Amino acid sequence: MNKIAGHHHISMITKNGRKNNQFYEKVLGLRRVKKTVNQDDPSMYHLFYGDLTGSAGTELSFFEIPMVGRTRRGTNAITRIGLLVPSYDSLQYWKRRFELLDVQHGDLTTYGGRDALHFEDSEGLRLVLLNNNGEKVPPFWQSWDDSIVLEEHRILGMGAVEMTVQSLDSLANTLEKLFGYELASRSAKEAVYQSVKGQAFGEIVIVEQDGPKEKPGKGSVHHIAIRVKDGEELRAWEQRIQDYGFELMKITDRYYFESLYFREENGILFELATDGPGFTIDSSIKKLGKGLDLPPFLESKRAEIEAKLEPID
Repeated sequence: MNKIAGHHHISMITKNGRKNNQFYEKVLGLRRVKKTVNQDDPSMYHLFYGDLTGSAGTELSFFEIPMVGRTRRGTNAITRIGLLVPSYDSLQYWKRRFELLDVQHGDLTTYGGRDALHFEDSEGLRLVLLNNNGEKVPPFWQSWDDSIVLEEHRILGMGAVEMTVQSLDSLANTLEKLFGYELASRSAKEAVYQSVKGQAFGEIVIVEQDGPKEKPGKGSVHHIAIRVKDGEELRAWEQRIQDYGFELMKITDRYYFESLYFREENGILFELATDGPGFTIDSSIKKLGKGLDLPPFLESKRAEIEAKLEPID
């Protein structure tokens, strides 16, 4: 059986692309690696942030929806995103930085067995910095030299992703029996699964919680994408997911990667996305994220698309 190699990207909703860009580039020090549009609705931006090239496992992406309302928090949702930093000293650095920049944050604590610092972006998206403590990360992750953050404290990539659901067992079964995730720890209302044993870069934390379902809005998570090697592997997963009993959307060529989507029993939306071809397919590394990049099938509509978008820079 093929194995899931870790997280690919995670996609959120923002009300204001300009403020979103300010936070993720100028506060968190990530690189905007792609400024494009939602391919299903080109009237809205789709912004990607990550490492030097937006490597799989480092990508945070946002759909800009100017008319979106606030999030009403609840269950059956992705509720927290972990970001790995190199050391405990890095957490102390980030706490001071958040204090200086008036970013809402907590005290140094622990999360999933790691030193941690919880914080929120300007729209209430819940995130947590996690001490990677020198553990290995995917070898292709590359630091962005022009980051505003000191090199020794820069965000490495994605760590644990938290999912709050009404049925822990159903999601646990999906991760374990369908995808081959390994159980790292479990209590009555929480379980930690890892796609790569012992590694945080493919970790999912399941929290069981009854109550009303989350109503998405600004600062909510739309879906998580997990890594598959290539199109051949993606098609093998397509068959396996169908055989498991889930209804899925057809494989879609997103130009930068191929994808398929399905919802597990609690309603969490999963995407499986290929590692390549990546964001440099239509841009040099130096120019990544500078202009508006469009997949070939939208290029003929560039003037119409650009006329509907508010400038971010």
